[in-house]
Amino acid sequence: MKALLTGGTGFIGSHTAVALLEAGNEVMLYDNLYNSSERVVGAIEEITGKKPGFMKGDIRDEARMKECFTTFKPDLVIHFAGLKAVGESVAKPLEYYDNNVGGTLAMLRAMRETGCRRLIFSSSATVYDLHNPSPYIEGMPVTHATSPYGETKIQIETILRDLAKAESDWSFVNLRYFNPIGAHPSGLIGEDPNGIPNNLVPYVARVAHGRLPFVRVFGGDYPTRDGTGVRDYIHVMDLAEGHAAAANYCLTHKGEIPINLGTGRGSSVLDIIHAYEKACGHEIPYKIMDRRAGDLPSFFASADRAKSLLGWTAKRGLEEMCRDSWNFEQHLAGKSA
Repeated sequence: MKALLTGGTGFIGSHTAVALLEAGNEVMLYDNLYNSSERVVGAIEEITGKKPGFMKGDIRDEARMKECFTTFKPDLVIHFAGLKAVGESVAKPLEYYDNNVGGTLAMLRAMRETGCRRLIFSSSATVYDLHNPSPYIEGMPVTHATSPYGETKIQIETILRDLAKAESDWSFVNLRYFNPIGAHPSGLIGEDPNGIPNNLVPYVARVAHGRLPFVRVFGGDYPTRDGTGVRDYIHVMDLAEGHAAAANYCLTHKGEIPINLGTGRGSSVLDIIHAYEKACGHEIPYKIMDRRAGDLPSFFASADRAKSLLGWTAKRGLEEMCRDSWNFEQHLAGKSA
């Protein structure tokens, strides 16, 4: 199988590339390097012994995308490319709609013109309506998200569903992620965003290493067991293996289907901080801040559909997630020393 990964040098894309290459597939990474580095290509080769292809480009550049499809001739696309921070999307909605929705439309036009009809979409648990109870089940309403980021995911899923209805030869699998954390156990790839991290665990990692002074905990008065937000954290390698399983499913499936990828249980922000303290061996300072616009108190997955259709379940726990993240952070520190 030949898989084209948009946003392929990013956090989830790079780990999925490892899972696909180790399973004997051919991989092409397409990325504009907005929030990642081409160095990841070499790290993937070091882990797997196989070098993925790489093309620098933006998903909004339809001509460049068509060039990539024509040259590589993929069997399917795994679409990771997109801006992804909830809080930032509230402040920059135009940028999010332009990049995420506009870029996806350009990519789909390029796919149709070059004959590629299979797509796995990197969606999100943020699509679920505010009033849905946990655990989130795929059939629940997704009519309105709490942030522009979530709205872009809903709009893209709607586009894919409508396209599948109009043109029956398409196959779309919308993988709704919960909260991926951790890193490859080698320490060679992980989550290393440019600038100040928007996501919790890379921020905790930098505080643990002394690169930032304290963890900002957004909200300490939620109706949860310790007042902090509760999320379904999943090891990024479990998520990567979920994509590999979804790719095999996508090759024989027609139409559009959403599938949750999560563990089915929730952990709080303080649970993460304390698990990371165990991983790094010392206390991690934090401060409770005001709630962040667009955040929900608590959500976690039902992963029954992934188990029944893909034969996939998450295998790694919170301790392993934090241990692998800390190993990657130390690897980064060693490279910069």
